[in-house]
Amino acid sequence: MKAMSSRLLHSMAAFLVSLALGFSLCGPVQAKPAFRIEEASITDLQRAILAHRLTTVDIVELYLQRIKAYNGSCVDQPDGLLGPITPKAHAGQLNAFSTLNLRPATRRRLGFDDHHARSLTDLRDDDPALPDALQVAAAQDRQFARTGKLVGPLQGVVMAVKDQYDTVDMRTTNGADAAFANDRPPRDATPVGRLRQAGAIILAKANRGNYQGRTPFGGTVCNAYDTERTPRGSSAGSAVGVAANLVTCAIGEETGTSIRGPSSASNVVGLSPTQELISRTGMNGPGISVREGPICRTAADAARLLQAVVGYDAKDPLTAFSIGRLPLKPYADYARPGSLKGLRIGVVREYMDKRLFTKRDEAAIDVVDRAVADLRKTGATIVDPGQGGALFDRCFKQYGPLAFGELFTRAHPDLFPVDAQGRPVGDHIATLLRFAENPDLVPEGLSVRDAGSAPAVGDSAYWKEKYLHDRGDAAIKTAQDLDAKSNPIRDPQFWASSGNITASTPYGSVKGPTPYANPRELKLADHMLQRFAFQQVVLSCMADQKLDALVYPTMNIPPVKIQAPEEPAVNGRNQAHWVIFGQEGFPAITVPAGFTREVYDRVPDASSPDGTRLVGPVPAHLPIGVDFAARPFDEHLLLRIAAAFQAVAPHREPPREFVGLPTP
Repeated sequence: MKAMSSRLLHSMAAFLVSLALGFSLCGPVQAKPAFRIEEASITDLQRAILAHRLTTVDIVELYLQRIKAYNGSCVDQPDGLLGPITPKAHAGQLNAFSTLNLRPATRRRLGFDDHHARSLTDLRDDDPALPDALQVAAAQDRQFARTGKLVGPLQGVVMAVKDQYDTVDMRTTNGADAAFANDRPPRDATPVGRLRQAGAIILAKANRGNYQGRTPFGGTVCNAYDTERTPRGSSAGSAVGVAANLVTCAIGEETGTSIRGPSSASNVVGLSPTQELISRTGMNGPGISVREGPICRTAADAARLLQAVVGYDAKDPLTAFSIGRLPLKPYADYARPGSLKGLRIGVVREYMDKRLFTKRDEAAIDVVDRAVADLRKTGATIVDPGQGGALFDRCFKQYGPLAFGELFTRAHPDLFPVDAQGRPVGDHIATLLRFAENPDLVPEGLSVRDAGSAPAVGDSAYWKEKYLHDRGDAAIKTAQDLDAKSNPIRDPQFWASSGNITASTPYGSVKGPTPYANPRELKLADHMLQRFAFQQVVLSCMADQKLDALVYPTMNIPPVKIQAPEEPAVNGRNQAHWVIFGQEGFPAITVPAGFTREVYDRVPDASSPDGTRLVGPVPAHLPIGVDFAARPFDEHLLLRIAAAFQAVAPHREPPREFVGLPTP
């Protein structure tokens, strides 16, 4: 049977609601038996529904109570969202969600302001084909009352979706304060539609962030473990909402580490799958390195979300690579705690060598060192080159020159000279053969730490234009329209702390010119060569050492102060994180690994060569995540490892200042 459209599903839900006796619009009701929504898993929620302890409406209302208590502004912003801000210690608020899936009357009665409305261009918002979250929940409850069965595998799962994915019932802004004629897109993104079909309730659009945690429309998202700090990445609201138990799970997106970065900074599980596994249709700005994935508090819950969204979509040809490569069993079957005996996991010590980095890196490296020790308790064989060692250096020298080809030779003009027309001078092939015979001759700099991603010229421009074309808005049809009809952040401190900014854009900090100044051509050859070569080298390295997976720090730098200067890149560590595995096609998952005891912070210093200096150490209880990476399409293996690690090293703990509800 063909998948039903989002509007048809909404219409059916609205019809079911019309048969109902109604539900409360006056405010959250008390769940019949006492039920603690905090830290509740999908299994906990569904058992409670099946036992008639609470309804789906109860679950939505319990989360709404927490959203009402904790989703306010977490910074002082006297001139509004676009002006200067001042971080607040112990703010008691997080600003994780920009939009709530509530009808206007319901939203106002529950005390949420107009800025959180489902639409700012449809003020009546009375289309019966677009029921809100409470109405959908009530319809599910009526169906359950009639059948005694859950409506789908995700009934009871209340979710936030990063405000980069289209939702037919809620506006999609991608963080921009933009004057769309219709701020609602015409259809759901493919993953959103699949989540709804599985029974999930989309309650909110999660605020985007950047490494300062701020966008023009959504404002500033704060870290749940220290509200003066950022959640580190553009899936900020998704991760913070899950961390503070404002929703069950969320969907994030990353090009670098924007699923895993915020997840690690928020003490939750974030899975960045193989890119070709999940459709990007209906996403604002899908590119050649963009991945989508679940953010939950446990690997088991992430597995259940992943199951709902994977698979081929004719509108995203990349998903054709997933055909025939899904596991034989549902992902949830793999995400059960158990022994990892027989698995070999390699430690990427190249990312953990304190001699190569700064004092600021050391806290995270120490936490992940302890995580590696914990990992041994799972029964896995840990292949560890030891402190100061390198897991991959030898095989990068062995396989890299040939695999990277022209990218390698262009990086070494002294060894591979060319004339003024770019033609080889001398015998380049002979030089490559010498390297193949003796890898020790390969120059330094070819390593897993230094392998950056080659440019994808025009990729971003193409996908932004295509998204706006497909959206079909009457007012904003092109990227130039979006730039002209959007309000940028006007806070000089925001731009100064974000690096060398030459122009503001609707999306926040972008280094260099605006994204709409990209060349009007599409050139992906270098990028695709880089991707193929990196995969070939790493897969060869893993095969030679009989490795099933890899382990390393998600980020070397703990969560940073809001408005603090960005960390300078050093020895291949790009500001704070390790992006290369995900960008080049390897799935990766971050799992809570523990907390810091103290950290260093970076502050401006005009007398320093780079204009900054480190201060500290200062006491700080901040989450650190550990990454596991595996071969493409081995998400089932990563979920197995993550579940086993969580069982032997349960470092997930809710943020202390957001436990319970505030006393009136």
